Amino acid sequence: MRGVTARLARLAAAGLLAAFATTSSTIAQDSPQIVVAGAPNDSGGAIFYAQDLGMFKKAGLNVKIQPMNNPGSIAAAVVGGSVTIGTLTIPGVAIAREKGLPIVIIAPGPIYSSATPTSGIIVLKNSPIKKAGDLNGKVIATRDLSNLSYYGGNNWIDKNGGDSKSVKWVEITDTQTVPALLAGRIDAASVSEPALDDAVHGPNARMLAAVYDAIGDKFLIGGNFTTEAYAKEHPDVVRTFQRVILEAGTWGNHNHAQSAKILEKYAGVPVPPDATRVTYTERMRASDAQPVLDMLKQFGALKNPMQAADLFAPGLAR
Repeated sequence: MRGVTARLARLAAAGLLAAFATTSSTIAQDSPQIVVAGAPNDSGGAIFYAQDLGMFKKAGLNVKIQPMNNPGSIAAAVVGGSVTIGTLTIPGVAIAREKGLPIVIIAPGPIYSSATPTSGIIVLKNSPIKKAGDLNGKVIATRDLSNLSYYGGNNWIDKNGGDSKSVKWVEITDTQTVPALLAGRIDAASVSEPALDDAVHGPNARMLAAVYDAIGDKFLIGGNFTTEAYAKEHPDVVRTFQRVILEAGTWGNHNHAQSAKILEKYAGVPVPPDATRVTYTERMRASDAQPVLDMLKQFGALKNPMQAADLFAPGLAR
């Protein structure tokens, strides 16, 4: 009799779990669609992992992922309402807020560590450019002129004997930088993973410098943001989204081989299992963004000093 009772209990538990899974899936399908836009690179990888692994659906969120490379377009889409949540680097969020755009970070992105550089300036292997001063008067490409690779690159040049004011910057997607170098259209490029690893392990390019080291040894690179109004009106959705992103980032930190397969599908470049990868922060701390804000003020990108806590939705960051 006890055996029968135990089996019935197990069957009942299994039924409850199945019902819960079905209910979560149904809730996700019936919930208003959340459009999430971000660049298909390693820094923005958590949103793609969460989508492909079904994490959003399991949490009851009906998410549509929209890969977008231009941060200006992402910010405009979020403020305009065609996109609910976007991903931006800390400079993108900070400069937008100083200009009056009502956006706030609701979930963190990757954390930079000088121990494993994930962004840098590359040049051709036979390039005569050996140091920061050699970049004076040259043409440097980056994905966009408001991202951390742009500001980090300029900051590194100035701190290491060059003159960033003499540099001409142009916008080229990360995957097109090596062809542009080979064609002679640019002299250098400031790129991030996975394109960085693909470039420096190929036959044509080499790393000139890990430019983020000029900002600090460790800092938050970016995050997921929405409008102040949406964060205030949908606190449960925002907290659930944050929890999923933290879970996806933690998964990404411990599953490089599997996450590489997902990332290369969206990024359009190979991501070898042993490639250098970003580390996603597993908790959201406002103070991790402060080194970037200090650099932006020193560099002149921000007119006034800014406290990191001002970038985050109230109550979400420690």
